[in-house]
Amino acid sequence: MQHNVLILDFGSQYTQLIARRVRELNIFCEIFPFDKIPTDLSIYKAVILGGSPFSVRSEDALHPDLSEIRGKLPLLAVCYGAQYLAHFSGGEVAASNTREYGRANLAYIKENETFFDNVNLNSQVWMSHSDSIKKLPTNGVKLASTQDVENAAYKIEGETTYAIQYHPEVFHSTDGKQMLENFLVKIAEVPQNFTPNAFVEEMVAELKEKLKDDKVVLGLSGGVDSTVAAVLLHKAIGKNLYCIFVNNGLLRKNEFQSVLDQYEGMGLNVKGVDASQRFYDALAGLVDPELKRKAIGNAFIEVFDDESHKIENVTWLAQGTIYPDVIESVSVKGPSATIKSHHNVGGLPDYMKLKIVEPLRMLFKDEVRRVGATLGIDPELLGRHPFPGPGLSIRILGDITPEKVQILQDVDAVFINGLKEHGLYDKVWQAGAILLPVNSVGVMGDERTYEKVVALRAVESTDGMTADWVHLPYEFLMKISNDIINKVKGVNRVVYDISSKPPATIEWE
Repeated sequence: MQHNVLILDFGSQYTQLIARRVRELNIFCEIFPFDKIPTDLSIYKAVILGGSPFSVRSEDALHPDLSEIRGKLPLLAVCYGAQYLAHFSGGEVAASNTREYGRANLAYIKENETFFDNVNLNSQVWMSHSDSIKKLPTNGVKLASTQDVENAAYKIEGETTYAIQYHPEVFHSTDGKQMLENFLVKIAEVPQNFTPNAFVEEMVAELKEKLKDDKVVLGLSGGVDSTVAAVLLHKAIGKNLYCIFVNNGLLRKNEFQSVLDQYEGMGLNVKGVDASQRFYDALAGLVDPELKRKAIGNAFIEVFDDESHKIENVTWLAQGTIYPDVIESVSVKGPSATIKSHHNVGGLPDYMKLKIVEPLRMLFKDEVRRVGATLGIDPELLGRHPFPGPGLSIRILGDITPEKVQILQDVDAVFINGLKEHGLYDKVWQAGAILLPVNSVGVMGDERTYEKVVALRAVESTDGMTADWVHLPYEFLMKISNDIINKVKGVNRVVYDISSKPPATIEWE
């Protein structure tokens, strides 16, 4: 990936969004923590400094080493980055009288500035800071102001350095993508050559060179990531790819056979292994979500290890790791709290003497789908909702039993099939049902019932980092609730989850 853009992460929630906007311009970029700047900067054509929850005025201010960047590479400093350049280069940053957060409009734009080509006066931008630049750094030239922020944008003369106090990457900054394009394409002259076709060609060539005649084993999940990884590898090494699809007993209803049939039609070399009982035994009596995840992970590794030993001379393990998994496993400052374990990040036990290959580790989810389309994968498979690695175990709150799994599989099937039948499935990013650890009183016929409660969850998102609940039609929810209660024995109450992420997560565990 030549002609990269380097994005330095200072802990902002928006850093990944900057990367996504840059990628949308068909420009390859990478995110690194501010204190782990690559030693070889020769492949980078431009650098972007991101935002941060920290203040440049505090003792905890984050100090990047810009000695090999500033004045040598085109530099765009966003929010914290803009304040950092001002505060430590002859300017002044002070606390704002009021926290500057939310929508603002550009009230002044300096004429004939390439950075603001095709950006009109009054263009809306998104502010998110409690400090403000009161005095520009040495050789700083004001480029734009809002009603409340005098130095909303500036450049430093004698350098290709630009700085803005707002966030161009968020949806609310109307011309934000245009500004990023002006900086990267017109000012920094970064080529726009990062396309799905280019990725496929380059990755297949790289895989051929790296793997040669070695055998590779891949654990398929039926999801988009592992499927695209499999097809990429198959294109590179053909029959030397051995795929294993493990039934952990926690898949959706009838999914094991239907996915096997689908893969067979794609020409992949796939072996199905039904290890349901092994997983149920490993989960017996466990209630804590992290313990359940670990038990499933360990059982999967054991099954996978058993099966991979049946293939002679395997030297590589392929994984469908994608870029958000990689980024989330690296903390910007100190250890970050574990929200939940990533099943693809963290390595393998020592006894599995396999090298790892991850062909998708630099792609976001939407990019994986575009690469899959380039590879000719069935749109129905590419459009599948994400499904958690631990399967239905983290949608059953409390301990796991085969009986509970069957109830949830039946509920889930009614919900997902209903979304498809009513033309709603593709309008939802992820949907599923959750079996709650409570019973409720109900009436069926003339009899009192005391049965399970299920929650339905449907969210819209682009990458799962943030998500909003979907406003499904009341008529649809009424029908699905009716169908579940009438068709699934053991359930007498259905609720709909209207929490967004954050503060909630998409899954309940």
